[in-house]
Amino acid sequence: MMSQKTKKKLVILISDAGTGTNLQAIIDGVESGKINAEISAVISDKENTPGLERARKHNLKIEICSKKETLLPLLQKINPDYMCLAGWKKIILNEVITAFPNKILNLHPGLIPDTTNGEIQNPDGTKALWNKGMLATKAIQNFLDQKSTFAGSSIHFLTLNFDFGPVLGRVFEKVEENDNVESLYSRLKKKENKLYVDVLGKL
Repeated sequence: MMSQKTKKKLVILISDAGTGTNLQAIIDGVESGKINAEISAVISDKENTPGLERARKHNLKIEICSKKETLLPLLQKINPDYMCLAGWKKIILNEVITAFPNKILNLHPGLIPDTTNGEIQNPDGTKALWNKGMLATKAIQNFLDQKSTFAGSSIHFLTLNFDFGPVLGRVFEKVEENDNVESLYSRLKKKENKLYVDVLGKL
């Protein structure tokens, strides 16, 4: 009789800028069995982060990490298999990335290529936008400003190379003629939530 595959230990990092939809998607993925893991802790930089209500409803352990310098010892204490950045806004210090190589997942609002000098094509063959160095709203606006035919997001392992690392998955969303930032991002966000679950389910 084969033994059940050991569950991964996950830590989810969230900030007060978002509502915690990626956190909820991961929680749902774990509870439904799509992700063979347990959530060891949800870490936020502030006590009043809206997304923490989702963690409390599911009786998850919550840790507050208000200073970026205290993140490494906290993670070393928990010792997770993977860390998921889900709206985390604080800088991840190089020492954290070095201590946990290929263990920190980041969702980037752009289409990261597989090599630093490469490029990704949209489903219609046009060049996809990387949006390097841009956060969510600015990145979505850039898809519109550049008249890109598709928006998209990538999940990648965090590396010392800014906004670049081994890509674990990508999603595309067609830009409609009358789209604004809110309408485009609302559709893309649903695909991002599913992407996080799919990626974690394969790790």
